[in-house]
Amino acid sequence: MSHKLTDQKKDELAGIANNIRQSIIEMLLEAGSGHTAGPLGMADVFTTLYFHALKHDPKNPEWEDRDRVVLSNGHICPVLYATMAHAGYFSVEELKTLRKFGSRLQGHPHREYLPMLETSSGPLGSGLSQAVGMAIADRMDHANSSGRFFYCLMSDGELDAGNSWEGAMLAAKERLYNLIAIVDRNNIQIDGFTEDIMPLESLVAKWESWNWHVIEIDGHNFEEINNAINEAKVVFNKPSVILARTIPGKGVREFERKFEWHGKPPGKEEAEMALKELRTFGGKVKSEHE
Repeated sequence: MSHKLTDQKKDELAGIANNIRQSIIEMLLEAGSGHTAGPLGMADVFTTLYFHALKHDPKNPEWEDRDRVVLSNGHICPVLYATMAHAGYFSVEELKTLRKFGSRLQGHPHREYLPMLETSSGPLGSGLSQAVGMAIADRMDHANSSGRFFYCLMSDGELDAGNSWEGAMLAAKERLYNLIAIVDRNNIQIDGFTEDIMPLESLVAKWESWNWHVIEIDGHNFEEINNAINEAKVVFNKPSVILARTIPGKGVREFERKFEWHGKPPGKEEAEMALKELRTFGGKVKSEHE
């Protein structure tokens, strides 16, 4: 179980998340393509996972007892790559190869290119079914529980895809209590606001109707993120879903809450503005791996 967060730990996580956001801007600028809003918005959730909640070992990524992380909405991979780099899985310098020909850091995660990833992702809606399959296989291999948890990171827009709900039904039927879905409820997708494109509410009622344990949180509050993960870990008769309300483009006022930033990178002037704001807001706290 994740320990309660001290004020010192929350400050530490905030500094790391700020570094991750800066890396996201830098790598997108270098690539000249990619997604901005979602990665910035999910930096606090990923920071809490990789620097506090997950059972993992960057020096031994194939560790059998590690928790598993499945990124279903693969287009926000800049935040996954940046978080893993700052956690020590590979060098921060490699982030500058995002989307380059021959790079391990493709525009959507590719398991064969970067072995420390659990899955390849791209088709929206498929990640939850993948995570469900992993959790069922784990139970078959370890009848008395392996003690690991399976985290599936999802977007709200991909809940338009029926495969998401098929996975949700199966997870509930199998009572996969060690499966924790985290939905980025940022209310945008590439064509506009989710409630204009394909209304999703009430998401709480939908997930509860499939017999999931539902937790709603502020996705930028480290204490709420941590408490939600702790709560999910002690639900022993059903899977849990954390609906994390986030601000797309979080940390850069010019980008925040604008669906137009869903799928485009910053240009040079925009990146300089964003980095200046992030450095002014959060300061620069270097990770030991830089």
